Amino acid sequence: MKHLWLGLLLLASPAFATVDAHDYDAFWLWSGVAPQPVLKQAKTLYILQGQINSTRRQPSLGVQFIAQGISVPRIRQGEVWVVYRAHTLRWPEPVYTKLLAQVQRWKAAGNPVVGIQIDFDARTQYLHEYADFLKDLRQRLPRDLRLSITGLMDWSSNADPAAIAQLNGVVDEVVVQTYQGRHSIPDYAAYLPRMNRLGLPFKIGLIQGGDWQEPAYLQESEWFRGYVVFLQNPH
Repeated sequence: MKHLWLGLLLLASPAFATVDAHDYDAFWLWSGVAPQPVLKQAKTLYILQGQINSTRRQPSLGVQFIAQGISVPRIRQGEVWVVYRAHTLRWPEPVYTKLLAQVQRWKAAGNPVVGIQIDFDARTQYLHEYADFLKDLRQRLPRDLRLSITGLMDWSSNADPAAIAQLNGVVDEVVVQTYQGRHSIPDYAAYLPRMNRLGLPFKIGLIQGGDWQEPAYLQESEWFRGYVVFLQNPH
């Protein structure tokens, strides 16, 4: 009887599949990650181009914009989002100047740039501060550029609804990360049913080689816009 119950339990449990990049068409291309053949099928690319760091060990240097990632390529199809990893929200004016100038160089080269993405780990209790930052950034962007952000899964469960509401009309999408480091977060499935509470267009961020089981209800969500796979070098 014990073996019978174990077999039934295994049959009832979701079969987690490994994230195969060939099954998707939107990718993050990060610094230090070698290009892969799968990029030929890409319809959307999120390409890292810089970090905004706060140099605590050398306060005299202040907040710095550090260019990173591939040099400006010539991409003729699909959509390109230029990505910036932020470690602080206290940007001096030169950071905005450098960032916007870099995006303009991408566009001038003929790349189909549709917007920028800010990759910032905004803790849930500080979402109000993040929303204020994003409102200011939105006003600085040319009107033809969209604004994307990455998001943490617990926003849907623990964030103040008023803070989330401030993002409406400011960001065009939130890409919710289901991974940390090089691995999928084990309990990601517990957060997904509440994603609709954000009331914002969202995508699901997956890690190449990680675990993923798509829940049936996800495709039925009016806010769901697809997936983005974070490419990584082989282990």
